[in-house]
Amino acid sequence: MEQLFWERAVSIVFVFFAIRFPRAVAAKPAVPALFSFGDSILDTGNNNNLQTMSKCNFPPYGRDFPGGVPTGRFCNGKNPTDLIASALGVKETVPAYLSTTLTPQDLITGVSFASGGSGLDDLTSQVQGVITTPAQLANFKEYIGKLTAVVGQQRASEILANSIFLVSAGNNDVAFTYSFLLATTRPFPVYVSYLISLAKNFYKNLYDLGVRKVWVLSTLPLGCLPGGRTTGGGPLRFCAELANMEAQTFNGQLSAAVDSLRASLPNYDIRFVDVYTPFLSIINNPQASGFTDAGEACCGTAPFGGVSGLCNLLEICPNPSTYIFWDFAHPTERAYQLVVNSILQKMNMNTSITN
Repeated sequence: MEQLFWERAVSIVFVFFAIRFPRAVAAKPAVPALFSFGDSILDTGNNNNLQTMSKCNFPPYGRDFPGGVPTGRFCNGKNPTDLIASALGVKETVPAYLSTTLTPQDLITGVSFASGGSGLDDLTSQVQGVITTPAQLANFKEYIGKLTAVVGQQRASEILANSIFLVSAGNNDVAFTYSFLLATTRPFPVYVSYLISLAKNFYKNLYDLGVRKVWVLSTLPLGCLPGGRTTGGGPLRFCAELANMEAQTFNGQLSAAVDSLRASLPNYDIRFVDVYTPFLSIINNPQASGFTDAGEACCGTAPFGGVSGLCNLLEICPNPSTYIFWDFAHPTERAYQLVVNSILQKMNMNTSITN
């Protein structure tokens, strides 16, 4: 009897553990990977080997990136692609898809397809010699084939459906292509309608490829960038109001387009992310966030840096964390951190970045 008792007791214990514990062990992360498309706000180095002026794989870019190396990020450190991936527990940094050191594990947890200087309008990318939006989409299709070869069709589909895809596009179309190439020949509302049609087509293509979670970033307050102040802010370099109004017009129509897509495509969790407002709030009251300068760039200061653009070693501030902007058009890592925290709160993500 005693032996029978212990045999039954052991059987009960095994059954208990078999029922209660395997699910926790097999649990998958809520966000398996993170991807990004678009322009220099999210580019992590895809332009490095292109014949273009729109690249930054040289010092002082990357001075505050892990290892202090220039990686092709248009920043002194990490950009929103990295910061959001890190905050969501995916990985600390997201490599460029065109990186020569890409590994199978990189494919599984996400890559960036973004290209600094690109736009929704192919003209924007072609003038600067960077990767067009259709070409980024073609790279993504190629990526899907590589991912499938590594993990199989079912797992690849799961990754695409459950990962977060960031897109930042429109900054260069509005601030560069329209302002400098098209303003005298095409009314701005007509051009915005054209951009929105291109955006909707791109997001529909992502959906058709199995993507289900997309965060669509608005433009920055373009008139308040150091370059925008220099070219449109007058002698005192105020925020250029016309550029900001055009950015707001584009952002409003982009938000409406995103809402329309979400309503019309089943199970498409596509969301508009307003980065214009939190950036403008920081710019209007920099001291509240610990910044000492809202109008100049840390490297390449006005009046020359706002026009020539990219950083050089001869013009660089001693402490980038006190500046909102790193160069003529791109925020510092610390400014990005504050705005990304705002994004994560609005997206109801129970996480934040520690400065």
